[in-house]
Amino acid sequence: MSLDYRRLGSTGTRVSELCFGTWRFGRRTGGVLETDEADAHELLDAFEEHGGNFIDTANVYGDPNGTSEEYIGNWLAERDREDYVVASKVYFPFDEENPNSRGLSRTHIRNQIEGTLDRLGTDYLDLYYIHRWDDETPIEETLQTLNALVEEGKVNYLGASTMASWQLTKALWKSDVHDYARFDVTQPLFHAGYYEDVKDYLDVCGDQEIAVCPYSPLAGGFLTGKYERADPDNPKEYVAPDGSRGSFDERFDKFYLSERGWHVLDEVRAVADEVDASPAQVALRWLMDYPEATVVPIVGARTPEQLRENVGAADVDLSADQWERIMNARYDEEGRRWGH
Repeated sequence: MSLDYRRLGSTGTRVSELCFGTWRFGRRTGGVLETDEADAHELLDAFEEHGGNFIDTANVYGDPNGTSEEYIGNWLAERDREDYVVASKVYFPFDEENPNSRGLSRTHIRNQIEGTLDRLGTDYLDLYYIHRWDDETPIEETLQTLNALVEEGKVNYLGASTMASWQLTKALWKSDVHDYARFDVTQPLFHAGYYEDVKDYLDVCGDQEIAVCPYSPLAGGFLTGKYERADPDNPKEYVAPDGSRGSFDERFDKFYLSERGWHVLDEVRAVADEVDASPAQVALRWLMDYPEATVVPIVGARTPEQLRENVGAADVDLSADQWERIMNARYDEEGRRWGH
């Protein structure tokens, strides 16, 4: 199996139809290192072997901050940099002791781009995201600084992760008014069973030809089908295998468990049986086939085997009826969205 390629929104750059997320690289959970450098390089090798060229990281991934970027930089050092599309991000505190080492000020962005490029061992980023919206910095200052990075050749394209549709619209308008480089890619939390309605946000992306690269496309593992409902009256009660994300991630209940999610999971499982695929592959394919915008899900993996299963979504074919059934599972018989 091999990944195909698609244009990244309205840009001229082509990326693999799945992006590999590296937030586990160097990350410690309960004091335990999730993915060390040797395992990280094995995963990147596997992604490359499947045709993957799109790699996502951030300056604060890993412990200490920047570890993920360092792992990737060491891996890229043995390869032709131009063969890969590398994305990183800026916003969260990098140095807790420095009051200017956070947010989207000119100072923080300028300092962080240099550190990111150094750790990645490259003189440019293909894609640079703002990791969140900064209420304390005028968006004009942020956009002007990002535009300068594009003009200097340090960044090719700009992206925005996790913001409201009105904030995205405001930023696009400001970019157009001032003739700044605009956001070409977004990275929202989005999956088939998401408990919030992101339709307005996706409508903006579709209208403006902005690529969408959802993180947590499998709802933290919920849409893989390894979780079972334990109480028909309480969507928060579930049975999970030992060591699964739900057993240690305090955000799991808030972001991934909902009445809507269980209904969607039932339909994902049914479609998976029909097309001889895993629920994870169907959930990813559902996003990849989203009709209103170019969607490139960001997948993570602990092992090459998990990555191989995710890549298998490229070989799954969903009919229009199957796609709509998963979409419609989000609603009850009267057309109201199931609650959280």
